[in-house]
Amino acid sequence: MRKSILLSCLAAAISFNSCKKESENSFKTIADNYFKDKNALEPLNATLNGQNEFNDQFVFEMTDSHRKKQADFYSKYEKEVSQIDLNSLNEEEKLSYEIMQWEISVGKDLLKQEANLMPIHQFWGTHLTMTQFASGTAAQPFKTEKDYRNFLKRIDSYSIWIDSAIVYMKKGISKKMVLPKALTQKIIPQFEEQITTKAEDNIFYSTIKSIPKDFSENTKQSLANDYSKAISEKLIPQYKKITNFLKTEYLPASRTTSGIGSIPNGNELYKIYAKSWTTTSKTPEEIHELGLKEVARLKAEMEKIKTQVGFKGTIIEFFDYVRNKKELMPFKKPEEVIANFEAIHKKIKPNVDRLFSLQPKTPFEIRRVEAFREKTASAEYVQGTADGTRPGIFYVPIPDVSKYNYYGDEDLFLHEAIPGHHFQISLQQENKALPDFRRFNWFGAYGEGWALYTESLGKELGLYSDPYQYFGMLGNEMHRAIRLVVDTGMHYKGWTREQAIKFSLENEAESEASIISEVERYMAIPGQALSYKIGQLKIIELREKAQAQMKEKFDIKVFHQKVLESGVLPLALLERKIDNWINENK
Repeated sequence: MRKSILLSCLAAAISFNSCKKESENSFKTIADNYFKDKNALEPLNATLNGQNEFNDQFVFEMTDSHRKKQADFYSKYEKEVSQIDLNSLNEEEKLSYEIMQWEISVGKDLLKQEANLMPIHQFWGTHLTMTQFASGTAAQPFKTEKDYRNFLKRIDSYSIWIDSAIVYMKKGISKKMVLPKALTQKIIPQFEEQITTKAEDNIFYSTIKSIPKDFSENTKQSLANDYSKAISEKLIPQYKKITNFLKTEYLPASRTTSGIGSIPNGNELYKIYAKSWTTTSKTPEEIHELGLKEVARLKAEMEKIKTQVGFKGTIIEFFDYVRNKKELMPFKKPEEVIANFEAIHKKIKPNVDRLFSLQPKTPFEIRRVEAFREKTASAEYVQGTADGTRPGIFYVPIPDVSKYNYYGDEDLFLHEAIPGHHFQISLQQENKALPDFRRFNWFGAYGEGWALYTESLGKELGLYSDPYQYFGMLGNEMHRAIRLVVDTGMHYKGWTREQAIKFSLENEAESEASIISEVERYMAIPGQALSYKIGQLKIIELREKAQAQMKEKFDIKVFHQKVLESGVLPLALLERKIDNWINENK
């Protein structure tokens, strides 16, 4: 009797473990396929993430046929994920499961809207990504003949993509789903400046000028001919076509309003963007009020710095003083700006080990933004590849070095470079314990929230000893608080571009030209500007909670490890992860 019971129990245990193993394998397969299918839907992003098998592929993301593929993708994985037994998964797999569910839900909501009728704007997108890739200094590799042929295929598709963009923008005109005039005016030169008399002078010819020396002469000549022909016969005519369309048809039809609340179903679209970018259920009204509170708090801190440096005027007068202070604009050459960032990097290195046990292996570089996009670009970080063959790059725009004010550069370096985006993104990509769809994923609230949080670590890293550099940190945090106000203001409360510019000028020390560029960025990508402050406040809240509850057991290195080790997460999942760590170690 005992033996039969034992055998029965053993069989049940084997069956349970077998089922569990099968479920784990099944979920791993789903996660692997999810990543492959996602890359096929977003091949330019796949290249950016170092997934080189997609380097010749291209999609027409605004078209109805592509949106149908997206809908099929969501339906497929919604069904497959729903069949997984959540209890059979470990904690990291449960996070993967919930991330998939979250992405599918938001993706389906976005497909219900017609934002595809505005397929181009001045801040990012296919036309700018392709131009960056063409420079040969970005993610698209140009090491073999196959690499060059891959990009030729993309040029062919891109020239046709321009036709599709025009078709859908015309549909947008008919439905009053159009860009604001101010943004259309910024897009026109992005295409017009690529119209060159000679193919050899075009940025798409750049990689032919730096072709590897070990290529045979025949190969070099063949590629040079093919690139020249593609530029002259395909790209240039299409650039002329879209430039003419933008000037003669789209600009006159562009709207005079600033926010998407004024387009059909715009308020509902903005709510989805707010949910997507913050990964929370906060309403635009809640976010607006939070922004106003943060602006008031930070302004009080700025008053303290004004007093510290002995300035007697108002805070607005102090903003003007800082903007125009010649001592804060010392550079004569762009190389000196880059050298200053290198010096900041060197200064913090000894202190980084005190705060971070988890650090990336991926190399890191600081570069000036390419000339073709420098006029409209902000400082940014572009991730390297997981295998380290391409470094993470901190890009700095220097359109006029004589007017480059460096009072916020210490803070900017922490955010865009180390320990901000470079640490977070590189560690995520290097973590092979995560499924690939998470290693190469992005949630703005977490990613930008982390980068903004790291700005507060400046004093711990040996920075901000100069009151103007600390004011720069307050200024950059204020910049993100203002975003909560003006983004919701324009897109949900009906503010004009001019109102947003005025509010910004009254509350931060950025130049008017910089503020105009920023406001137009918010106009182009509604909701994205909300992610920074929402994420930062959550990470600060979690750190303070952990310190309060764990007391002497709290270790800043371990906290940072716990925040970083699982990669980007919706904020509710990050909070659950940190709460579990606190409860296990109180």
